[in-house]
Amino acid sequence: MRQTAGGGREIAVSPGGDLLTEADIAVAKHQETGGESRGPLGPLARLMAGINRVTVVFGMIALLVAAAILTYSVFSRYFFKAATDWQDEAAVFCIVGAVFLSGAYVQSCRGHIGIEAIASILPPAVNRARALIVDALSFFFCSFFAWKSWTLWHEAWVDKMTSSSSWAPPLAIPYGLMSAGMSLLALQLLLQLASHFVSGSRQR
Repeated sequence: MRQTAGGGREIAVSPGGDLLTEADIAVAKHQETGGESRGPLGPLARLMAGINRVTVVFGMIALLVAAAILTYSVFSRYFFKAATDWQDEAAVFCIVGAVFLSGAYVQSCRGHIGIEAIASILPPAVNRARALIVDALSFFFCSFFAWKSWTLWHEAWVDKMTSSSSWAPPLAIPYGLMSAGMSLLALQLLLQLASHFVSGSRQR
């Protein structure tokens, strides 16, 4: 629901009377319209949505596994005085996978942390330009991050690099998860960046 604030500016209000942030509105629009799933970007958007749903499921499973591993680690150390040389790294690997693989889904919902103070006072045209610039900068940064992550993964894979612990798992595992997650995030940002121009051409 929208109400008119001072100066004639409309603000979004939830049914319970709470003010909605820009992220809340974006999530609602994403759920109602399917994000960028309409128009020429539709097939790619639906493909990305399907991939995002799969990665989110893997992320949830990874967090549960990490929680189970850390809980077992505490019990085994406290009650059985057992040495744990693999639990911490295994939990970290799971958390790395959950964080990076879920990044594209979070971005598709505009769920990342943002500063709403500026967005709430800018005119709509300026706000659209701000969103375009932010998406472009985010895409270039995430693309560079993904490229560097893949170089790290390749180096770890070729040189058979392992961690310094006694368990010594291959470092290609976390680097691969990081690389895949950042690549998906860069693709999601590219899709949203392209949607600015497609929607803009339709409006004209």
